[in-house]
Amino acid sequence: MSSSYRTQGGTGPALSRRRFVGLAGLTAGLAALTQTGCAEALFSTELAGAAGASADGASDADDATTIRFGCEAAFAPYEWRQDDETDYTLPIDNAPGTYVDGFDIQLMKLIAEHMDREPVVIDMSFDGLIAALNAGQFDAVIAGISATEERKQAVDFSHPYLKSDIGILMSRSSQYADAESLEDLSGASIIAQKGSIQDAAIDQIPGVHHMDPANSVPDAITRLMQGTLDGVAIDLLNSNIYEEQYPDYTVVRFASGKGFAENPGASVAVAKGDPRGILDAINEVIDSLSDEERQQIWDDASDRIPE
Repeated sequence: MSSSYRTQGGTGPALSRRRFVGLAGLTAGLAALTQTGCAEALFSTELAGAAGASADGASDADDATTIRFGCEAAFAPYEWRQDDETDYTLPIDNAPGTYVDGFDIQLMKLIAEHMDREPVVIDMSFDGLIAALNAGQFDAVIAGISATEERKQAVDFSHPYLKSDIGILMSRSSQYADAESLEDLSGASIIAQKGSIQDAAIDQIPGVHHMDPANSVPDAITRLMQGTLDGVAIDLLNSNIYEEQYPDYTVVRFASGKGFAENPGASVAVAKGDPRGILDAINEVIDSLSDEERQQIWDDASDRIPE
């Protein structure tokens, strides 16, 4: 799948793409493997910890009956909250009566099925996920998170499950809307989500005014629409959604060699040293998916984003 992570999409009009029906098509491809077993609300690590206490506390993969995943459910189409339950959703353990859907949720289901466990989802703010993971509040993080060198010092990562590039969302009337290279954005005021790979990448723009990061991409877009900055660094996997939802705005994309440095893509994070013994099983699931299957899950999740 061609394409860079942690950028959040808002809700937008449904996309006319062929729907991926259930998980049967993908789980069939896993049968030959040996079984080894963010609407936006931000939750504190304390609340997530309370939820995690009700899940399995086993540190050995063979003893556990559940697998706990951390995410930020304000990051469509990776993940988003909704009030109704469907065949694609999982309940949010620390927000009773609320459900989460998205690409990452389908990956959670596949991993849990492969490990013969029940998936449990805990929703919290993105910039607290790694600390909560290392505190044992969940077993893995699936939240469109990139395996940067800095993060590798704190946690271990799976193989990448999605790759993309970074673009800049801005008004069509902006003086920078015709930018073809990072140098063309010199002097622009750019923002991204706190803790995201997009925020770290902003400093690659010569002469940029790197704005203090927003708590979420929807917050960043709100500031853009208020006219307090020139652009929002985003994941290009979400670019069509943004352009459909905000017709007065466009995404600046860069030709090869003129844009941001290649990023490592989105991976699953586990605690340093993989104390739960789950990383191999996670990689088996990721490696079993073809590019076409990943694209289909992504397209279908995009099609399900609530209007």
